[in-house]
Amino acid sequence: MNLQVEMEKHRETLIVRLSGELDHHTADDVRMRMDEEIARGNCRNLVLSLKSLQFMDSSGIGVILGRYKLIKQKGGKMVVCDVNPPVYRLLEMSGLFKIMSIFENEDTALTDLEVAL
Repeated sequence: MNLQVEMEKHRETLIVRLSGELDHHTADDVRMRMDEEIARGNCRNLVLSLKSLQFMDSSGIGVILGRYKLIKQKGGKMVVCDVNPPVYRLLEMSGLFKIMSIFENEDTALTDLEVAL
């Protein structure tokens, strides 16, 4: 299975929706696309929506951590939302939730980021 990436800008926040599988086959492409959009779109914050992400391996964790560092350097905030149970477990075991907030859906994530601004 492939990975589909949908990106949408909402003020200074980039919303990235991933569906399919984020693994070593798709990680480099996703990394480049997100980095280009962050640079081009003057994005300060990032919402990563994983509602339709069915599988993720350690390469996916690397993509998320790298974008987290990039957004942090810009003085922004990165959050995750709509995480299904198997992916949630991987993110939890990786310790990602110690540095990044998780929200039930995009609306609550956006509301949190706008309050934080």
